[in-house]
Amino acid sequence: MVPDSFMKIDVKLTPQKLQKKVDRVFTLAAQKIHAINKSWDSAKGTPVFTVQGKYTSRGWTEWTQGFQFGMSFLQFDATGEEEFLALGREKTLKHMASHVSHVGVHDHGFNNVSTYGNLRRLMLEGAIPFNQDELNYTEIALKVSGAVQAARYATTNQTAPWSPVKRSSGVVPGGYLYSFNGPQSLFADTIRSLRALVLAHSLGHVLMGEGDKKINLLHRAVEHAATTARYNVFFGQGRDSYDVRGRVAHESIFNRNDGQFRCSSTQQGYSAFTTWTRGAAWIICGYPEQLEFLETIDDAELKAVGGRKAVTDLYLETAKATSDYYIDGYSALDGVPYWDSCALNTHKLGDFTKKKADPYNPHEPVDSSAAAIAAQGFIRLGQYLAGKGDKAGAKKYLQAGLTVANTIFDEPYLSTNPKHQGLLLHSVYHRPNGWDYVPKGQKVPCGESSMWGDYHAMELALLIQRLAAKEYYTFF
Repeated sequence: MVPDSFMKIDVKLTPQKLQKKVDRVFTLAAQKIHAINKSWDSAKGTPVFTVQGKYTSRGWTEWTQGFQFGMSFLQFDATGEEEFLALGREKTLKHMASHVSHVGVHDHGFNNVSTYGNLRRLMLEGAIPFNQDELNYTEIALKVSGAVQAARYATTNQTAPWSPVKRSSGVVPGGYLYSFNGPQSLFADTIRSLRALVLAHSLGHVLMGEGDKKINLLHRAVEHAATTARYNVFFGQGRDSYDVRGRVAHESIFNRNDGQFRCSSTQQGYSAFTTWTRGAAWIICGYPEQLEFLETIDDAELKAVGGRKAVTDLYLETAKATSDYYIDGYSALDGVPYWDSCALNTHKLGDFTKKKADPYNPHEPVDSSAAAIAAQGFIRLGQYLAGKGDKAGAKKYLQAGLTVANTIFDEPYLSTNPKHQGLLLHSVYHRPNGWDYVPKGQKVPCGESSMWGDYHAMELALLIQRLAAKEYYTFF
């Protein structure tokens, strides 16, 4: 049995029972990919989110193009339709090189693993013919991307190991990959870009520093993950007056003169003391994926950062805490969260945890993209725990992920209108800045899509498709 929670977890769902919905996701995705490719003018920049059903750009940072082309690789993977493989290859070669060497963003996992990483994965899985030159091309891109991302680094003033788990030896939260805001800023989002670092590490790559110092990319990834858990995630241990287990602060701010942590902050959430739900979703998805990677390496590789148990304890508790807060703290009954756990008008919704999310309500928007990202994290966490013999934990998180998928792979979230270029409706980008489109007659954003929401809906569908076939989907 799965304990009672705010989310009404469907314990009878299986990947096989969701197969019809998964197939529908990819049928619709094909239409959306074609529509975007046909109409998009690359001179306008990168598509970010839709306005009245048409994808548009939004200058802030270049972080979504990898999703645009990565969707083609996912579509080919799921359906075998060769035209999408060709499209992904063509667009990656033509447009993605600048993202590989982009020194100004914290988004290399989004852009480059979604493109070069997917193409490499397809080849290694045997889905496409082996081509040594193409493999070399993807791997050099991934190596450079991981190193460039790792170079975006700042230190804290911490020298002692820390862990959210009592009696665990801990990991030193001694540094982080800083956001595009500058070296004082650590974003929760960046945990998902650690894919770039650990993939590059697995390919034998290092970051070369001053004096030819070789910087271990795995160790830098672990250090970043420890620092994120220490400062962006809360564990109900009395850190501040609002320390609820699983709460996530979008941003942590450090004094760059001495590396001291100064305060929690947010760019896209309502406040530093509530949880921006997409920021939490990146955490929920990112740590289980890193746990999967740890399973592929030897104990000796983790000795310098505290050892396997210390790293695993930290990753696992972070994944569980943030997942539990989503499920038991701010999810609506059907598994879809509002954009923030407690925004200005959330109280006007009443007890939203006891009813299905309402994307057309007049008070606060939902964020389906947070649901799609988190659902993948729940499933990965469930699979990880199943492998460790934790049957109860495995069932809880797997069924939570399937429950969310069951909701968003249907109306009103799945976009069935052929004139709408988006796949997953009711995604929110930047509510505080007012960037999201509010339709006539509505008071809050609704009915629109985002590149990250569409990509992660497809990635979630592919993961479920693999599970239904007794297979798995991972980059490692």
